Amino acid sequence: MRYRTRVTAPAAALIGTAAALTAAPSAHATPTTGTSAPKTSAAKTAGTPGPETLGDPVYPALGNDGYRVAAYHLDFSYDTTTRLVDATATLRIRTTQALSRLSLDSLGLDIRSVRVAGRKATFEQAAEKLRVTPVRALPAKSWVTICVEYSADPRRTLPHTGWVDTLDGFAVACQADSAHTVFPCNDHPSDKADFTFRLTVPSGLRGVASGRLVRTESLDGGRTAYTYRSREPMATELVQITVGDYAVKERQGPHGLPLRDVVPVARAEALEPALALTPKMVEWVEARLGAFPFETYGLLPCNSNAERPFGFIGLETQTLTVYRPAFLLQEEKKIGSHMMHELVHSYFGNSVSPATWSDLWLNEGHADFYGLLYRYERGWPDSLGMTTLEARMKDTYAKGDQWRHESGPVAAPNAVNLFDDQRYLGGVLVLYALRNLVGEDAFHALERAFLDRHRNSSASTGDYIAVASEVSGQDLSGFLRDWLYGTRTPRMPGHPDWTVTPVDPALAAPRRRRSADHHENSATL
Repeated sequence: MRYRTRVTAPAAALIGTAAALTAAPSAHATPTTGTSAPKTSAAKTAGTPGPETLGDPVYPALGNDGYRVAAYHLDFSYDTTTRLVDATATLRIRTTQALSRLSLDSLGLDIRSVRVAGRKATFEQAAEKLRVTPVRALPAKSWVTICVEYSADPRRTLPHTGWVDTLDGFAVACQADSAHTVFPCNDHPSDKADFTFRLTVPSGLRGVASGRLVRTESLDGGRTAYTYRSREPMATELVQITVGDYAVKERQGPHGLPLRDVVPVARAEALEPALALTPKMVEWVEARLGAFPFETYGLLPCNSNAERPFGFIGLETQTLTVYRPAFLLQEEKKIGSHMMHELVHSYFGNSVSPATWSDLWLNEGHADFYGLLYRYERGWPDSLGMTTLEARMKDTYAKGDQWRHESGPVAAPNAVNLFDDQRYLGGVLVLYALRNLVGEDAFHALERAFLDRHRNSSASTGDYIAVASEVSGQDLSGFLRDWLYGTRTPRMPGHPDWTVTPVDPALAAPRRRRSADHHENSATL
């Protein structure tokens, strides 16, 4: 399906609208209803309830229709004694139809109150939806502010969570479908929005978020409030919010790009060799994909709680990639290609987000493709001992039919196999075949054209095929659809001698990754 063009509204209008809360956690096993507005009010108004889906083929229950979000302002206050977060999420939305009721994605959040256009609204929590009934129906094509006050426990056990519990606070890792465990939202990458964050923390801790720091406030009781703003729109799954005992280390990247790393104070010196690699990496990727698309970049090696460890090595939260610190303490040849993988996500996945989760190969295939190129240019052997892309692709090509049999086509995943090898190395194989067919110059041109055309938006596999065909001057729809959706592996351009191993039903499926640790086994490691 096709998704809307992004709506915009000034994010600055939302700053300063939320206050810190205090609330105890409560269970969400059954639907709960707020009683702050008459339940009969909706019956007297026009409009219909907004659909509680955006029709994603992988996560059909994710997202909500009837409106689009232009901006979020998240106001978090962290208490080190209770280890709870008191929060207000303020959303600026534009309706696409007359709404008697709308919904936000929400799970594990203790909702205190909801206001729509400044007036208290009735709300109900059911499954992973927060249903909101305003006092009066919302007209179509109208701008409305929604304010949700709630509290959250980063340590709460949920079916899935975006919270990363750390030794001295928390971080977040929301990919793919867990941003709504951190804040109520329209949790789908097709509905990108502007973000501001205000993080209030006690003395000795620092709050950091995606974007650039725009304000620091000293408050009573030794508390400090940090406000960050994203210059570019962001998908909900890419948000980063972290609190901890951090040092912020700043350096300059190519063309004056501000780089900032957020590192545990106790490990700052030990992590410096890895952090110092970033400027040259940005220079390398800019030479291939164009100017870095965001206002800043950096790494966040956060100390997870040993009792609740996070399973991933790295995750591409926008402008601030979160990492497991121990991984970055290794020598360059063991970490460099994975660091490039995450950096490339700033282009494929962050600047251009997937239109649906079935388009994930665009993110992961490209990140692994350039991560492997970076590795092989330096002569670093991969996990199989290979030192050239051609050798790795020949090995992958031989597995093609087996992977399609076990995991489906590259661009047709489901929720179980979304983050397995087919989206990563299978995606690399598609890009390798395309480059062989059209040549390196045309391939580089179409890559940049795709990024330029869909910057700050979301794009589908069909969009990529259209740009590739236009820029290369040849109809690539049949070629790419065979590679992306076929049940058999096509012939490899330029390598007629390559063969595919016959399918063996007795073999195990490709190594699968959960959404929390899908970068653990990236081909670039």
